[in-house]
Amino acid sequence: MENYTLGKRIAALRREKELKQDELAEMLNVSPQAVSKWENDASLS
Repeated sequence: MENYTLGKRIAALRREKELKQDELAEMLNVSPQAVSKWENDASLS
């Protein structure tokens, strides 16, 4: 995972835990769209 972007690391770890984007979003109290943007490196806020 050394050369992964932050978004790719988030996605890989989410999949490792067998979570869907909406499940992770609910856990973090953010929208599923925010998780998608993070994973696509479109936004980091």
